[in-house]
Amino acid sequence: MAESPLQRYRYFLKDSVRKTIDFSRTDQHQGVEPPPVEKPFAAETPRVDLVAPDAWSGIGPVDVETAIRRRQSHRQFSGEPLSLDELSFLLWATQGIRRQLDPATVLRVVPSAGARHALETYVCVLNVEGLESGFYRYLPLEHQLLFEFQEPDARRKIVHAAMGQSFVVQGAVVFFWTTIPYRMEWRYDLAAHKVIAIDVGHVCQNLYLACEAIHSGTCAVGAYDQELMDQLLRVDGNDEFTIYLAPVGKVDGTRAS
Repeated sequence: MAESPLQRYRYFLKDSVRKTIDFSRTDQHQGVEPPPVEKPFAAETPRVDLVAPDAWSGIGPVDVETAIRRRQSHRQFSGEPLSLDELSFLLWATQGIRRQLDPATVLRVVPSAGARHALETYVCVLNVEGLESGFYRYLPLEHQLLFEFQEPDARRKIVHAAMGQSFVVQGAVVFFWTTIPYRMEWRYDLAAHKVIAIDVGHVCQNLYLACEAIHSGTCAVGAYDQELMDQLLRVDGNDEFTIYLAPVGKVDGTRAS
């Protein structure tokens, strides 16, 4: 009997592919220089200094049990802005650097297979105090926001790329995670792709829990038009492409799921 598409694509969830890889032939073992831990940028591009860890204000203490119990997906937001302190905290909580071991290896606040961290974080700022609206990229090594571009009619275009899910632009900021697969492929070859998907789940869960400390909410979004979203973020769709997104906004107690 022929294998059904469902059966065939379940293979992605298994680690059987690891048995087929000759790891002695990966780029890492062939002596190829590792890719940078952060996407390069032009030195003259405008950057915004974020509030440093332990220096931010307005971040309420919340114990782990409480944060886990309260974790919900929110699709309704109050319309209040986030502060720069709060956005700084959320960016650090999802991709912040704990320690750099060498030029090619960093330890972050989230786990990643082999510490490869094949993700980049973009945010569309809609309503953040003291920050101009537009698209930015988080620079974890510098703990800064790199200004990328302003997009005319950004809210409509985001909703269109998110297949009509209008709630994604009702908060104060939208997080977009892209992946640069080669950072993981350099070490793991075909076994890279499953763990990239696992890694982005770790990151988004940290966003959910961190939101509990600032009386905000989020909702992970995995349904979107791949090509439209990549075009909107101005990534090439091959060596870097969108993998997940999530709006963040203040909430008024309404919890959806």
